[in-house]
Amino acid sequence: MKLWQAALGALGTPVACLAQYSNGSTGYFAPNSTGFRIQHGFETVLVQPYGYDGFRVRAWPFRPPNGNEISFLYDPPLEGPANISSGMQYDTKVNGTQFASIRNGNTIAKTFSPNGNNHTLVRLAFYRVENDGSETLLTNEYAPLKALNPRYYEWNGPGYEFSAAFSFSTTPDEQIYGTGTQQDHMINKKGNVIDLINFNTHIPTPVFMSSRGYGFVWNSPAEGEMQFGQLRNRFTSKSTTLVDYAIVSTPLGDYDTLQRRLSAMTGRAPTPPGFSLGYLHSKLRYENQSEFIQLAQNFHDYDIPVSMLVIDYLSWAYQGDWALQHDLWPNVTYMSQKVKELTGAEIMASLWPSVEDASSNYETMQIAGFLSATRSGSGITDSFNGSYIRNIDSTNPQARDFLWNTLKRNYYDQGIKNFWIDQADGGNLGEAYNNNGQSDFITSLPYPFADVLYYAGTQMSVGKYYPWAHQLAIEDGLRNSTNTKMGEPCEYLSLSRSGYIGSQRYCSMIWSGDTTSPRQDGAGGQSTSAAFKPTQPSHGAATSTKTPTRELYVRWLQWGTFLPFMRNHGSRACNFQNAYTCNNEPWTYGEKNLPIIKSYINLRYQLHDYLQAIFNQFHLTGRMIMRPLYMDFSLTDPNISNMTRFNTNVTTQQYMFGPRLLITPVTLPNVTEWTVYLPQTGAANGTKPWTYWWDNVTYAGGQSVTVPAPLEHIPLFHLGKREDVMSGNVF
Repeated sequence: MKLWQAALGALGTPVACLAQYSNGSTGYFAPNSTGFRIQHGFETVLVQPYGYDGFRVRAWPFRPPNGNEISFLYDPPLEGPANISSGMQYDTKVNGTQFASIRNGNTIAKTFSPNGNNHTLVRLAFYRVENDGSETLLTNEYAPLKALNPRYYEWNGPGYEFSAAFSFSTTPDEQIYGTGTQQDHMINKKGNVIDLINFNTHIPTPVFMSSRGYGFVWNSPAEGEMQFGQLRNRFTSKSTTLVDYAIVSTPLGDYDTLQRRLSAMTGRAPTPPGFSLGYLHSKLRYENQSEFIQLAQNFHDYDIPVSMLVIDYLSWAYQGDWALQHDLWPNVTYMSQKVKELTGAEIMASLWPSVEDASSNYETMQIAGFLSATRSGSGITDSFNGSYIRNIDSTNPQARDFLWNTLKRNYYDQGIKNFWIDQADGGNLGEAYNNNGQSDFITSLPYPFADVLYYAGTQMSVGKYYPWAHQLAIEDGLRNSTNTKMGEPCEYLSLSRSGYIGSQRYCSMIWSGDTTSPRQDGAGGQSTSAAFKPTQPSHGAATSTKTPTRELYVRWLQWGTFLPFMRNHGSRACNFQNAYTCNNEPWTYGEKNLPIIKSYINLRYQLHDYLQAIFNQFHLTGRMIMRPLYMDFSLTDPNISNMTRFNTNVTTQQYMFGPRLLITPVTLPNVTEWTVYLPQTGAANGTKPWTYWWDNVTYAGGQSVTVPAPLEHIPLFHLGKREDVMSGNVF
């Protein structure tokens, strides 16, 4: 299935091509070739210049690709020199023992012989051209003496699809940033093996940036692995017909340009609707219309601003209805109008991909072939809440249309225009470690993810496409209903627990999944942001008479103020008999805490201009919002690289929120002060560039400082003038 892109207009002639780097240098070396193809035995490798400073490599054994393969890359990228062709074009053909080389901008792709002679099968290598004309090796196909071929294929079944494992050289000191969300507390992924399969709290995305000054995209919808070893980085696809990856380089330490190049390949985020930058409130769960209207009334009466109220799951009669249960939600249009009247807030409703046979939609979808099946038969794909279910096959365009038309009729046309895409991880309901409560005696059941069968292929071959396609169903529906095009500003949006390469191009927030600790999301949020998704880690704690639980909630909410999206949800644990209705509204955490909570919600709205400015840059250039410290300080502070290499608390927890705010969440109870590392910012910013938000005391960078951090204050520093931050005058 070929993915599309909107035309962005003429890019000029090759002689006029200029690349602008954030370090101030300009100039561009236009590609001197449209590509070279290596043909050796049954294997073909195609290397093409791709965008500015990049290359795209595709490889296959025997059969060439047919052009209908699922791809998450734009072809051509959103930005790049005009003489780069799309498709499979090339002007040079060599065999596996001949040498070839292409330069595109400051990056060179060339072949080399591991043994230094032309009688050995050549390998690929990628170099950056430095300002003095020298060449720095970025990575090459891993080719030590007597090792597995770095381009390795296996056929494991009766069909043509094969598994592939491609290996690239690395060094022990190389640092790897990005790869999406994993609960590993790591900014530097060196040493990790990451499963390419989505489930709750695990959203792996094979897009990364290297401390050596290059970025990489493994463009595959298949399940597999990312392995980041001491000497070898290895990427696998379990079942595929094509290997496809892209690599791009920039000057060392220029991560903003690297992000710009990579986002031009995978997609840029549209600007979100203004309301989404405010306070978004949900919990598990509001059970009926009267309770929901009372919620809005309470926000009004407590004078607490709110921009979205969310109706969570089990608000339907049967899974797959994609409608509110009528006897509990009898007049959705009235409810939507009343909530808007009381608070001005939008409403979001949850949808799951699951369909049980009691749903009125089941028979229609079964007959039409809109439900995922299994390779061994029609079969169930999961179970939940006492029912066996099958998932909608969102890889089928007609099934996506059916889903949206149902949502439009039952929600959108009645005033609920935003959708929470929950449990849509692919394969089953995304709880790979849990039996979804079917038995008290079986708490873990290894569901056969790979056995699931879709319109687009198997879970093993296209499973990573499923969450992407499920988001696409809502994106297409919202775009058609608002008469807007992809890339234009969003009027409404979705919230998704899963995503993949390029899903940032949708009007969608990525949610971290059901995490259990504030520590778990510090690094996870930064790693997700490095893969271009504006993340919104889940947070909250259920109301309790116990002071520590209330303190945790306040600390969560403080941190949420400085995330791309500020949503309060809540945990399943509370002291009440019905754990599904635990209170988590701001006014339920005690009179002492309510003023603190209100102050941070109000601060979020006061930062609206700043938020708009940083989201606009994210839209235009891919410039990250939640910024790990290496993004801004790796060139000015020698300590940052070492801290990042070893994943210290400084680099896993502290981050820049946009260009001016340094955020340090408090992760321990009962503290009144907190130690923060202030990075060196360079001489241009003065000797005391950092200002503590709460007392206006200034500090020099390059040191750790201990500041007051009572429950009222999250450690927050700013660069430059506070009035510039508040006005959004920061670029």
